[in-house]
Amino acid sequence: MKFDIITIFPQIFDSYLKESFIKKARKEGLIKINIHNLRKWTKNSHQTVDDRPYGGGLGMVFKIEPIYRAIKEIKRKALDPKKTPRRVASEKRKTKIILFTPRGKKFNQKIAYQFSKLEQIVMICGRYEGVDERVAKHIADLELSIGDYDLMGGELPAMVVVETVSRLIPGVLGKPQFLKERITKRKGFIEYPQYTRPLNFFPEKFRRASPKTWRVPKVLLSGNHKKIEEWRGKHQKIILS
Repeated sequence: MKFDIITIFPQIFDSYLKESFIKKARKEGLIKINIHNLRKWTKNSHQTVDDRPYGGGLGMVFKIEPIYRAIKEIKRKALDPKKTPRRVASEKRKTKIILFTPRGKKFNQKIAYQFSKLEQIVMICGRYEGVDERVAKHIADLELSIGDYDLMGGELPAMVVVETVSRLIPGVLGKPQFLKERITKRKGFIEYPQYTRPLNFFPEKFRRASPKTWRVPKVLLSGNHKKIEEWRGKHQKIILS
């Protein structure tokens, strides 16, 4: 899986990509993440990526030209001229160009699962008042939002997509059963309460025999797998969306 992220703030990703499972997956070659500075594809000395919106209004809007040139170059580099036309067409189908916008389709677990079957995801991170609408109409395959709220840019959504999709790629989390036991038939995700040691936790301001002792549910200590599964089923939340 290859992620290509287009942004004007490439250093935002530095610490995130150097930690935890993402760092390990990159090192092992399970995923590849390229951060592209949009200003590379500007044509003037000021590396201008935005301009005032037609019709008036506050703020600035990302121009279409540098985004078009960026996408064109990224797509060209991804295609091997030695491959057959059929193989090239297949690879194009396995690539998605994503534009992050509050007006986009809500990102969810099902979409993440669909993305995990792709070979390449190109993400356009807007800033300021938005992106020229022609990018959404003619360049992006999908407009995407991670929630009903507005952000300063698309960098955080890009990180969310990278992590959500990466954890579905075989080998990223280690043992395959880590995912199998949590994924539903509809490709949703199962979440239920989890406990670990100590068995009993005593908040400092209460006595050890106080009713305020925080205990692990007895059923989890029973060793009865059927009852444990029933308890988990009763308390679980299935994330289908």
